[in-house]
Amino acid sequence: MLISLSLGTLKISPGEVLKILMSRISGMPSELLTSPAANIVLNIRLPRVLLALLAGAAFSVSGASLQSLFRNPLVNEYILGVSFGAGFGAAASLVLFNRIIPPQVLAFACGLLAVVLVLVISEGARNTPVAVLLTGIIVSALFQALLSAVEFIASPYALQALFFWLLGSFSQATWTDLLWSGPLILAGLVLLLKLGWRINVLSLSDDEAKSLGLDVKRERVLIICLATLITSAVVSIAGIIGWVGLIVPHAARGLVGADNRLVLPLSAGLGASLMLLADDLIRTLSPFEFPVGILTSLAGIPFFLYLIKRSRSSWS
Repeated sequence: MLISLSLGTLKISPGEVLKILMSRISGMPSELLTSPAANIVLNIRLPRVLLALLAGAAFSVSGASLQSLFRNPLVNEYILGVSFGAGFGAAASLVLFNRIIPPQVLAFACGLLAVVLVLVISEGARNTPVAVLLTGIIVSALFQALLSAVEFIASPYALQALFFWLLGSFSQATWTDLLWSGPLILAGLVLLLKLGWRINVLSLSDDEAKSLGLDVKRERVLIICLATLITSAVVSIAGIIGWVGLIVPHAARGLVGADNRLVLPLSAGLGASLMLLADDLIRTLSPFEFPVGILTSLAGIPFFLYLIKRSRSSWS
């Protein structure tokens, strides 16, 4: 974090960053806190760094939970329609409501709505993994069509703002965003980490999980809702940032095995570090604000191809 806070157009040494943070934490009046460097660190870079850490942890834990829940290594945090639901919400705010309803609020609400639709529609099949995944594809297609319709009628200015949001970025992070989304993300992360042993049981067959005394349907809906909560909270602020929830859980399982009591916390740490590193690369190597979602997608494609190659024998 100290290194990340020191990076940017204005170079600030890690030592000076540490002094600024300690002065702010102590609450003692200091001339250092009135300097331009302190304003940049505390009001611009610190919210961005914290959001990157929370986003990486949220995407990774959500992806790891859903991969175990659906017993599918290619499931990610967006499989249930959260991304296009949130994208449609942001588009509606920017184009249809002229920001009367903040994009963050409407994106969060529509992301949750997409998953509620998935759970309601798949209820007839008792929320089995296959039914939930197939319904997620259908609901994603629905919101993707709605998003395309809004983009078609958008003005060039609104379309530019929407396009940048859809690519994913932490550049617009503020303390206000963190104050309302941070508690949701942290609460969801803590609950998912505490449910690691239940996710282990749910990764077995339904009959085996029931024989161990678990209410499979209730626990499955709970984990889906928690994963959706933290993903929607991040997407509503930072936009759509893909592949993190697919890459990191596999790396964590390669290090500690399949026990979710270890995989989930390790995924949180690795995901937070990866996302912060990606944002640091963008801020140091790019002469302009490059969307972090593009970088994570470019990094995720070769990993996805590796998974396909490794899984070819099981598919045949």
